[in-house]
Amino acid sequence: MQILEDLLLAFTLPVFTRRAKRKLITHSKFYFFDAGVYRILRPHGILDSSQEIEGLALEGLVAQHLRSWILSQARPHSLSFWRTQTKLEVDFIVYGPKGFWAIEVKRSSHLGPADARALSAFKEEYPEAQCLFLVPGKQRENYRGFPVLPLEEFLINMTPDRDLT
Repeated sequence: MQILEDLLLAFTLPVFTRRAKRKLITHSKFYFFDAGVYRILRPHGILDSSQEIEGLALEGLVAQHLRSWILSQARPHSLSFWRTQTKLEVDFIVYGPKGFWAIEVKRSSHLGPADARALSAFKEEYPEAQCLFLVPGKQRENYRGFPVLPLEEFLINMTPDRDLT
């Protein structure tokens, strides 16, 4: 994996551990440099759900954009993720001088109670974080107190001179 990172074909995200109160996992999350490469290289079989594959590809696309935004900042920011040993996971944590965001990417615009569990736990541990969902579609709304932003709008508006929301 280190060779893939050295060749800029992949990158990893560390676990966000700052002031951690819960037991967290310790291994990094791996992404190919391009979501299309992931889709081509990922094995497909009858036991693989298309929702899972598409969800991970979408997450990879957002990771690429967040990484680009972070690298374009004049002052350093970090990109990580958060996962507890009880399997609560927030896809992306952006931390730096411009702000502190917890971002959950969903393939569906229909959110359910389980979708908010990880963000709620993260918000409980880090009340200063801005927590949000990114979903397909055009409508901005709130779900269980968290902003739900259209994914396309979020990606288009992500420029070096702006914060993430």
